[in-house]
Amino acid sequence: MPTTPLRGRRTVKASRALGIALTPKAQKYLDRRPYGPGQHGRTRRKTDSDYAVRLREKQRLRAQYGIREAQMVRYFEEAKRRDGLTGENLIELLESRLDALVLRAGFARTIAQARQFVVHRHITVNGKRVDRPSFRVKPGQVIQVHERSEKFEPFQVAASGAHQDVLPAVPGYLTVEIDKLQATLSRAPKREEVPVTCEEQLVVEYYAR
Repeated sequence: MPTTPLRGRRTVKASRALGIALTPKAQKYLDRRPYGPGQHGRTRRKTDSDYAVRLREKQRLRAQYGIREAQMVRYFEEAKRRDGLTGENLIELLESRLDALVLRAGFARTIAQARQFVVHRHITVNGKRVDRPSFRVKPGQVIQVHERSEKFEPFQVAASGAHQDVLPAVPGYLTVEIDKLQATLSRAPKREEVPVTCEEQLVVEYYAR
């Protein structure tokens, strides 16, 4: 289930445009060329409008979770209805997605790969196969690679801990046994622990305009 060269190039281009690495491979390109894509990426000096700054921040958050705009709007509306700060609620809701937790646990290398694993029914929650990347995992539930899938090469690589070398440290709300390809959501994610790059208040301001 490798990333195609075309998808890889698109991801690198998006990463440079947004100023964040969306994959470990994109991080290498950003380290070498830390400026936007295109002929004038290195010399661009334009000051963005307030709207453009908020839009870019929203796009950055969307890209890190690989979700569509309609999904983002639904998460935002739910975050608004909850007690507490809307921006923090938004990120905590996004982080409860199954594909996000598959990535955080180190079972996948990118959010796209994590989503693919879920859609192809390689992932179980409490022993039952789940094929919806947006499935909301609850505290206490166990995420695991299905026993019939463990023999596939991507999961053998994951079980060796290889992805954990290039991904952020496993956050405190997840308990991971990587050799068993098993993770437990021990408690609800808290914004300060979630390894995403985002000024969430700008996202709130974008949707509240």
